[in-house]
Amino acid sequence: MPVPDEQSAPFWAATARHMLTAARCARCRSLTIPPDQVCPHCDATDPEFVFEPVSGRGRIRSWTVVRQSFLPGFNAELPYLLVDVELDEQQELRMIGRLLDGPDSPVRLGTPVRVAFEDVADGVSIPAFVLADGQEDA
Repeated sequence: MPVPDEQSAPFWAATARHMLTAARCARCRSLTIPPDQVCPHCDATDPEFVFEPVSGRGRIRSWTVVRQSFLPGFNAELPYLLVDVELDEQQELRMIGRLLDGPDSPVRLGTPVRVAFEDVADGVSIPAFVLADGQEDA
């Protein structure tokens, strides 16, 4: 379960409403997920991040099939596919999440995906991905 802190709370509040957001730096206007104390783009130590909705559409940059869990609570999910996705809004705006289409999905570099949400508890949703329209048979 996610444990929101002051900085990540807006992100998790949005995911609970099935909305994906990214933090925009007030200094350089670049997006980042997740935000940190320093902007990774301009190195501002006072980035004054503001969360904005993003499309959740992107392309797979890398992936791995997870077959062994090292944390309690994940054994029932095995095996699952984790994808590293570059979102369409900005080059290098990347996110890692489960591909809900399953571990045998036909993925390759550049496969288009879109965000989906896993409801894991009352008011708690985790962003994940599914193959974008028309990719299920690719």
